Amino acid sequence: MSSLVSKIKDIEDEMARTQINKNTMGHLCQLKAKLAKYKRELLLDAGPKGGGGGEGFDVRATGDARVGFVGFPSVGKSTLLTSLTDVFSEAASYEFTTLTCIPGIKYWKGAKIQLLDLPGIIEGANDGKGRGKQVIGVARTCSCIIIVLD
Repeated sequence: MSSLVSKIKDIEDEMARTQINKNTMGHLCQLKAKLAKYKRELLLDAGPKGGGGGEGFDVRATGDARVGFVGFPSVGKSTLLTSLTDVFSEAASYEFTTLTCIPGIKYWKGAKIQLLDLPGIIEGANDGKGRGKQVIGVARTCSCIIIVLD
């Protein structure tokens, strides 16, 4: 970790020493790329340890469209997926029955539509609470988002 910090400091010092002109622009861009890489590695090393993190959220997109079911916990997203597709998504009376992304396929008028049952969104999801960042990341890759309300 300290070696990354020293590398970052060295690159920042070199960038401060280097004059900005057409001849040095390529060198500065390479330094910025290295700096971004080292900062990313530093953030990944400093992140929370343990747990699967995003296991089960990396679902490859298939079909003509990708539809994500988004909503609060226990509003019927899993029941909707089970009724529309042949995939069984467990539904129970307690919150957060669905912990990962569960994909299903629906064929409609010759189109193959991928349906994704996502875990419930709670307050503070944008800060990572309740795996919110992974859920939002998958939802951003969808062609269409269906907001399921109780």
